[in-house]
Amino acid sequence: MTKQKLFDIQITGINNDIYRQTKEMWDHLSKPLDGMGEFEEIICQIAAIQNNSMPNIENRVLIVYCADNGIVSRNITQSGQDVTYKVALALGEGKSTACCLAKNNNTKVLPVDIGINSEKPIDGVLSEKISPGTKDFLVEPAMTEKQFLAAVETGIHIVEKQVKQGYRLIATGEMGIGNTTTSTAILSALLSLESDDIVGRGAGLDDTRLAAKKAVVKAGMEKYQGIFSNAADERERCFEIARCLGGYDIAAMCGTFIGGAIYKVPVIIDGLISAVAALIAEILVPNVKAYMIASHSGKEKGTGIVLEKLQKNPFINGNMALGEGTGAILMISLLDHALYLYQHGIRFYDAGIQDYERFDA
Repeated sequence: MTKQKLFDIQITGINNDIYRQTKEMWDHLSKPLDGMGEFEEIICQIAAIQNNSMPNIENRVLIVYCADNGIVSRNITQSGQDVTYKVALALGEGKSTACCLAKNNNTKVLPVDIGINSEKPIDGVLSEKISPGTKDFLVEPAMTEKQFLAAVETGIHIVEKQVKQGYRLIATGEMGIGNTTTSTAILSALLSLESDDIVGRGAGLDDTRLAAKKAVVKAGMEKYQGIFSNAADERERCFEIARCLGGYDIAAMCGTFIGGAIYKVPVIIDGLISAVAALIAEILVPNVKAYMIASHSGKEKGTGIVLEKLQKNPFINGNMALGEGTGAILMISLLDHALYLYQHGIRFYDAGIQDYERFDA
């Protein structure tokens, strides 16, 4: 894939007629109009994406991208890069936190090595390694243009394969020590935010490492400011920000959101890292956000900022900061309940009750 081919991708909108039909079917349920609130809208969205007023999300997959980040050499994490590999091992064995939650709601977990800093093969983990980790972005850009595009293209192709295998709902997850630093740096640069205000403690930092993390993010933004400001347009600027400051996990998730829009499958945003990837995807390829679903607000301050920018409301306010797609998996459980009610709930005519009349249309 070239940059121009990426920019040339055109996304068609969701089926608004199906959306309206689904909303009308909600109105026939024996409940107050809009009684299920935004859960009604999200089922309408899924129906419109699937082009079917009776959507199906029984086959769903969590894609977890695992990658290391060169910036961890700057003392901005509590754990070393070896933890990325160890958690990937657990994912491959089906023993991680995300795997436990996924097993409980019948979700397939697909771990992907997109850039772990190890050449050892990992059983149960799909190998799509671009390179063993990104570069330290305070020394040089985290990725070359070719590497960034390869990761994005991988994310698109993985969605294509999952759709061909019959999966109709995709959740996004990641594992990579240092990726709250990369995602916060991207977000700060993209939206011209004061980085000190949104840099969080990640997986758990003391004050010394938090100060180091803030300094690293600020220095990274300053180092590439010339490149960012000289970009031809917003898409070029976004591309350079993501390439210079990001990680392979973010790039691949960006591709997954784009792939969801191409292959007409809803994709669930997890926490900060996947939310930033979703924002990048929307800027690079406009209109992909119509195929996105927000799951939770998260502990990291930046998550809410991104979701507001994408005009997506989170359904869970649990102050989570676990990663691996855990919030997205919990969202699947909520979707199951909402869809079951939509498909099996009693209708007004079954109960011998007059339908409510809508006056706010």
